[in-house]
Amino acid sequence: MYETLNSKDFDFLSEDDKDLLNRISAYSARVIGEVEPGEVRISQQLEVLKPVMQEIADEKKIPLEDIFIKYMDLASLVLAKKDQQFKADTKDFDLF
Repeated sequence: MYETLNSKDFDFLSEDDKDLLNRISAYSARVIGEVEPGEVRISQQLEVLKPVMQEIADEKKIPLEDIFIKYMDLASLVLAKKDQQFKADTKDFDLF
């Protein structure tokens, strides 16, 4: 999930949520690079993302754990939306 989330497909997210995801994703792309799902454990990915998440938590004056939870929730929503869109786009190809 390294592209920015500015398209109309993600209007269900608030601007603040988009900003949070974009900021963490940009940091991830610089530090981790492209990661195939299942290649690196989520716990390892989150540990690498901890500095940017701590920075955001400090700015918002909220606990780091809240940023972790928010990030995981938002990432799940975005992935589910992308999966839903992919299935809708490919339904006529009898792939599923």
